[in-house]
Amino acid sequence: MLKIKEYRKVRDLEEAYELNQKKSACVLGGMVWLKMGNRVVSTAIDLSGLGLDTIEETEEEFRIGAMASLRALETHKGLETYTNGAMKESLRHIVGVQFRNCATVGGSIFGRFGFSDVLTMFLALNSYVELYKGGIISMKEFAASKRDRDILVRIIVKKQPVKTVYLSQRNSKTDFPVLTCALSLDAKGQVKTVVGACPSRARVIEDKEDILKGFLNLSREEQEAAAEAFGVYVQSQVKTQSNMRASKEYRSLLVKVLMKRALLAAASMEKQEQQAGGME
Repeated sequence: MLKIKEYRKVRDLEEAYELNQKKSACVLGGMVWLKMGNRVVSTAIDLSGLGLDTIEETEEEFRIGAMASLRALETHKGLETYTNGAMKESLRHIVGVQFRNCATVGGSIFGRFGFSDVLTMFLALNSYVELYKGGIISMKEFAASKRDRDILVRIIVKKQPVKTVYLSQRNSKTDFPVLTCALSLDAKGQVKTVVGACPSRARVIEDKEDILKGFLNLSREEQEAAAEAFGVYVQSQVKTQSNMRASKEYRSLLVKVLMKRALLAAASMEKQEQQAGGME
């Protein structure tokens, strides 16, 4: 059972930061995970009056407030177009619409949950987190860091001409994922790959052996072979574990299969765009 001793709707981020320095204090997001546990919160810090629930788009970037809901992310046309539908795909299986209307982007990212579809998705993009005291750091650096008492203000996604794919495997439609996979591919064939829910938190896997060098210039058959080889490589880099949802062996197999599918899907999108550009 959740017990809150004091509720404070803060006037600014400085007040929120000061209140949050106590270990028993807690910043409130959508409270969808918080209320499921047994915890005594000395001070519940409400950021809802600070205007952090917006998603702003410019020609260079998206600026996503920490209090924006997952549903707002899911239905944002700009993000859907920019990510080739991957952002929407990463969110649509998270419990249900009512849940996503409550759950916040900030809570999902700051928690660094191993099962997080959201963290996997953002790691595949050129994304950053803005912390009140820590400033702006890359999502990769933030995801690998330990939790502290700073305040997450917003997520920043820098626009790049990439094709993005998100895939996941679930035992049932709205269950936690057995494995998550996200990938972005640019016109030069540079690939950024992410694997999560294995069941540890998502992380970026780099192609240190240049398996995909010249990938977009290969024939379809050669791309199939390269994607297969890269799937095996990523499989060797990801340490999977067993839990109630899947065995480590099954997860390891999924790494190879989903990574190959994602890579070929991204390559197909890039090829279609190049062909469309050539017809104009």
